[in-house]
Amino acid sequence: MHPDGLSQPAHSLGQVAGGSDNRLAFIQGKRIPAHVLLVQTGAPGVREVGGVDPGEGGVLPDRERMVAYEAADVTLAPASGSLVSGRLLLRPMGDGVHLSGEIGGLTRNGIHAIHIHEHGDCSAVDASSAGGHFNPAGSAHGRAGAGPHHAGDMDNIVANAQGVARVDVHARGVTLGGGAANDVAGRAVVVHAAPDDYSSQPAGNAGARVACGVIAVDR
Repeated sequence: MHPDGLSQPAHSLGQVAGGSDNRLAFIQGKRIPAHVLLVQTGAPGVREVGGVDPGEGGVLPDRERMVAYEAADVTLAPASGSLVSGRLLLRPMGDGVHLSGEIGGLTRNGIHAIHIHEHGDCSAVDASSAGGHFNPAGSAHGRAGAGPHHAGDMDNIVANAQGVARVDVHARGVTLGGGAANDVAGRAVVVHAAPDDYSSQPAGNAGARVACGVIAVDR
């Protein structure tokens, strides 16, 4: 059970009330705003509260049990002797999870790879403890949205003249919470010293790992 009581049997999910600006779902007596997303446990789909159809009598079958997550964050700490650090916000969006935020200490005007890695462990000095790219489907490395790619593959980020990158990237085909095979909660985000060439196997020839942080779901 979710520590805040948000993960409940299907019969505790009641009807959606109100208009488009104030829709609420009632879960175990708690009012959940419409902007909170419901992740279907064991399934890849993400639907807004207003899109939930509980069926006749407002009751979902057992297979449709839900758990609510709104966002997650990542605090990136330096690795491999770098000075790179930052903070990212993750939100379910469209066909995956969107990452936004700011990373500093990068190469001035440099291009850097950023990936989601399989293990939520940044304890190694070089962040090798985070393992390889998150890749539950066993795909080849590539560019998200342009053919086969790892679930953890994302577009490169670009630093400005001060070595600061404004992050606005998207991981396709993943979920945030719910425990499915493609769930990124609890995994790691890693920033690399070089750009991802989107083709070299297994990791795009992206160089050393210069920052690492664990995806922590806001509950």
